[in-house]
Amino acid sequence: MKVARFVLKIVALSLAAAAAVCAIIAYWDGLTEVCGTVKGKLQRSAHVDEYDDYEE
Repeated sequence: MKVARFVLKIVALSLAAAAAVCAIIAYWDGLTEVCGTVKGKLQRSAHVDEYDDYEE
């Protein structure tokens, strides 16, 4: 009985890993868009000058 439980745990783990890979492949476009948006926001916030809020 212990061997059967162990085998079922391995099968469940492999199915979960396969589902995660499938989800990543299915939503790849959305993930890259979100990453690009976050990267752009981080770059813009890093280039803010100290005196940008003052009028000249």
